[in-house]
Amino acid sequence: MEDITTYNFYFDNAVAASRKMAGLSADVINKVLHEVAAAAVDHTEFIIGENKKDLALMPADDPKYDRLKMTAERIQSIANDIVAVSKLQSPLGKVLEERVLENGLQLKKLSVPLGVIGVIYEARPNVTFDVFALCFKTGNVAVLKGGSDADHSNRCIAGIIRQVLEKNNLDKNILTLLPAQREATHALLNATGKVDVLIPRGSQGLIDYVRDNSKVPVIETGAGIVHTYIAPSAEVVKSQDIVLNAKTRRVSVCNALDCLLVHSSQLTNLAAIVAPLAEKNVIIYADNPAYHQLKNHYLHSLLQHAEDKHFGIEFLDYKLAIKTVDSMDSALNHIAIHSSKHSEAILTENEDEANRFSAEVDAAAVYVNASTAFTDGAQFGLGAEIGISTQKLHARGPMALNELTSYKWVIRGTGQIRTT
Repeated sequence: MEDITTYNFYFDNAVAASRKMAGLSADVINKVLHEVAAAAVDHTEFIIGENKKDLALMPADDPKYDRLKMTAERIQSIANDIVAVSKLQSPLGKVLEERVLENGLQLKKLSVPLGVIGVIYEARPNVTFDVFALCFKTGNVAVLKGGSDADHSNRCIAGIIRQVLEKNNLDKNILTLLPAQREATHALLNATGKVDVLIPRGSQGLIDYVRDNSKVPVIETGAGIVHTYIAPSAEVVKSQDIVLNAKTRRVSVCNALDCLLVHSSQLTNLAAIVAPLAEKNVIIYADNPAYHQLKNHYLHSLLQHAEDKHFGIEFLDYKLAIKTVDSMDSALNHIAIHSSKHSEAILTENEDEANRFSAEVDAAAVYVNASTAFTDGAQFGLGAEIGISTQKLHARGPMALNELTSYKWVIRGTGQIRTT
């Protein structure tokens, strides 16, 4: 393995760029973000052309294919998100707390950038744009390590961003894209004293590897093993629409539905609730009660008996597990065992059920009578996101501007000394 010190010049340049970020005005930051958004649209054909080189190396039936694919519509949406970020209020320099001590010292707790943020991600070239926009808006420097399966796309996008930075006489090392080789990942995991925090985005395997091997502090953006519980009072038509949207809007994203929990009293409605899924060729893995209810009402070729392995899995595909439960307790227990603590939902018309589910489910986002597809920084009005944090320290849920800051204490005195 290549000596990790050969990557130090990347990290040293990022640290130097980080110090320069402190002097940038909000006007300059927002101007650059607008120019990056415009450049993304202007270079649509170039981005798609480079992206096709990556797509050609990946089977079209790979669950990551959809995440990897760039289209003119998606590039325009990315540009819109960057502009939205530029319009948000900066989280920097906010007075989070202040007081005057008895000795006259004036204390202020101020929001500040995290510093140098490393992001390790897989086949998601949109992340290159998203991470830059959020980091730049918050005065942070980004060091990115993308996967080899998206390397043409990532290098193209990073090059466009760095050109805009240089055009504005800014340090291009505000954004660094490391080589796609695995040695770069090893170096980033060991960049203590240079990289302030690491954020992995991708499969559970990637997240586990980064958490278990990093010497740099890690914020986990967990995989989405997502459940929706159909309670006894749930309305059939509403449930039908929500389940279809949560499962099939985009199957390759982490907020997509993986497991439907059905109260036994709703089994007679199950065929109607899942009927639209057949039009999308969704394979259903049903437990015995659900299977017997569906065997004469759902396409035989798309219906299979569920096994233990089908629960607690993020499918990222047109696949859905169904589990029958006989109580709220059973639903909550199943979620507690199998959830990745990303997004969970209940469909109910009973306020007591809604309140209990919301209180007892341990997840970053808990929904009542809505699709889990809304777990998204842009949808939450945050402009964009750097990931969905499933942990509880520092950040939870969509990580946007506020979550990319820390704080420091600034103390002003008039000559005070400590005598005790």
